[in-house]
Amino acid sequence: MSQAQYILKRILWMIPTFIGIVTITFILVKMRPDPISMKAFGADGMKETSVSEKYMEDMRKYFGDDKPIHIQYFKIWENILTLNFGESRINHRPVIEKIKEALPVTLTLNIITIFIVYLISVPLAVFSALKDTSTWDNIVTFFLYFLYSLPSFWTALILLKYFSSGTYFNWFPLSGLTSIGHEEFTFFQKIQDLTWHLILPIIVSVYASFAFLSRFIKSSFMEALRSDYIRTAKAKGLSKRRIVYIHVMRNSLIPLITLMAGILPELFAGSVIIESIFSIPGMGKLAFDSIHNNDHAVIIAVVSISSFLTLLGILLSDIGYTLVDPRISFEQTDGT
Repeated sequence: MSQAQYILKRILWMIPTFIGIVTITFILVKMRPDPISMKAFGADGMKETSVSEKYMEDMRKYFGDDKPIHIQYFKIWENILTLNFGESRINHRPVIEKIKEALPVTLTLNIITIFIVYLISVPLAVFSALKDTSTWDNIVTFFLYFLYSLPSFWTALILLKYFSSGTYFNWFPLSGLTSIGHEEFTFFQKIQDLTWHLILPIIVSVYASFAFLSRFIKSSFMEALRSDYIRTAKAKGLSKRRIVYIHVMRNSLIPLITLMAGILPELFAGSVIIESIFSIPGMGKLAFDSIHNNDHAVIIAVVSISSFLTLLGILLSDIGYTLVDPRISFEQTDGT
């Protein structure tokens, strides 16, 4: 099977998967009370506001909720295929505008997070593998798993209490990404202000990933160290540095590519917990608010784009296997 045939086959498999995800999301969204009724009635079904039946009927007609369910379903696909996504049912803003505002925030936060996680985890993994079962390896392992055991929401609240509330220290802002009067700052002052606001969210974002990624890389590294080709390299008299950083590292990259498959959707989707606690106006908070307010259009848009990026990331990781290790063919990857 050629590379083009393999990619085409995987894309064809992605289509029914993507259709299934969007369909299930549409069904779940339609099972919830519509936001128009929620404006007029409380959770107990009793009328709480003076919203008239005429207004509710007009709004349902405006958003197309008066049409048969299959017409609404096809309308969802029209929005997805045209990247229009309609407008928000909460504030009537185009959904694509809300995504354009939230996406750069989430991209900035997650790119910094991923860079820091890999920058620290990879050297830690190499160190632990070379010092396997030593005292230093045990200390590093204990510290990493201790961090991993701390719930992110609890850590975020503790950091806010001790370093932002003013009760103990007031070193960092409580929420948001900018300070009052941010528009009047110089370029370097804006960078400094943004960094000041991002320190606590990034700490909460990265610490739990150190244990998982470093242990994952270490196991792959240890497996490569025990391979026959490494013993052959040692027998040839190659230096330890060359063996570790050329031969072992290259063959340890394959499992990392599997993790890279999740980076695309992670960059887009953001962290619901972190962005909500720190009031960061990114994709995670947008998704949380849309689910809380039952904003159908935003929910469909976030899920459809995130699922597409997930499927694309898996495809790219499969292709990446063959680039890192030429021994893997497309037939082997595909299982045929």
